[in-house]
Amino acid sequence: MTENADLAPMLERRRIEAEILSHVYETVKAVSGVDEARRVVAESVRRSAIAQGQAMAQAQGGAPGLKGFEDIQPLWTRGGTLEVAVLEKGDKVFAFDVTRCRYAEMYKEMGLAEIGPLLSCQRDGSFCEGYDPRIKLKRTQTIMQGASHCDFRYESE
Repeated sequence: MTENADLAPMLERRRIEAEILSHVYETVKAVSGVDEARRVVAESVRRSAIAQGQAMAQAQGGAPGLKGFEDIQPLWTRGGTLEVAVLEKGDKVFAFDVTRCRYAEMYKEMGLAEIGPLLSCQRDGSFCEGYDPRIKLKRTQTIMQGASHCDFRYESE
């Protein structure tokens, strides 16, 4: 685990971020329309995820690979935030399904289901860009967008 493990649980961090970004979204939407508001929020979250990935990698000594990535997964699942069924672990693959996502539940309760995928789901692949660019995410569905589960398939070069 990294020194970041002592920070506020990830779910609470995402709630705080969502409260702020919801105001940004509504402001930009009022001035420039839905498409621009979605673009601004998506790009802001993408940049944040990359920076967080870089910080996490640095805390682990830099470009930690899939093993390091597996080691930090409890930051996102702590307290049952995500219910996960691991399908495969290896040097080149880390595959799992999320069968319950409290992030999706939280955004829905906050009235932010419309932008929930921008606030959370798109963050997953962007995080890898900063954490270790050799790791790529392939995902075809998310609970946030109405699927029964999220299919996370991470592969490393």
